[in-house]
Amino acid sequence: MRTPKPGLPRGFPQHDRVRAMARIRASILVVAGAVASASFAAPAPRQAALVVSVTGKPAGVARMSYVETGKVIELGEHDGIVLGYLKSCVQETITGGTVTVGSDQSEVQSGKVARTKVACDPGTTDNDREGAGGVVVRGTMPTGATPALTLYGTAPMIELNGPATLQIERVGRPSERYSVSVTDEQLLNGRFYDFAKTGKNLTAGGLYTLKAGAEEIVFKIDSDARPGATPILGRLLRFQPG
Repeated sequence: MRTPKPGLPRGFPQHDRVRAMARIRASILVVAGAVASASFAAPAPRQAALVVSVTGKPAGVARMSYVETGKVIELGEHDGIVLGYLKSCVQETITGGTVTVGSDQSEVQSGKVARTKVACDPGTTDNDREGAGGVVVRGTMPTGATPALTLYGTAPMIELNGPATLQIERVGRPSERYSVSVTDEQLLNGRFYDFAKTGKNLTAGGLYTLKAGAEEIVFKIDSDARPGATPILGRLLRFQPG
């Protein structure tokens, strides 16, 4: 005794059965195509802001980590967070409330927010991700090339993939050269090396190359750049993961 195919009643005429099955297959393909199209159309979340500092214990965020567009952060009454937006160079100090991360600034409900514009160079990375930090180059960049970005502080904050030896040289001034061996213990949140923590400052107005392994960044220090722990967005250099 034959078992009828799923979805079709017993005794269904053969020619009608074929037509019905064809319609079912066509419907499945249409639905699958719509789902695939929706998947490709949905924009991927983007790193929008750097968490500069955290007060209290808000869940899901940590100092010197990135947050993506659309992320929701719940702050208690006495919790606070400082976000630096990579594309817009806006720095926000937020206390309490519900924070929804945008592309250029946050939406804050039931909390307090103060915004300031920070001198920074948004730049772009080799992965086409917008945000402060400039261009990471594989291999050697010719001397005299246009700098990837300008820093507005003389003590760079450098994002790395891990411990590394940094080679920094001022273009046209080979006597101004630094070699820094960065260890795990010196990295903030396992990724960031802060020149301001060690008291090292480069020269305002100088053009520099920074090498870490096979990667190189050419950058300029603004002529009015200030030393020390100036706003991070203005002195951030990013070696993105490959």
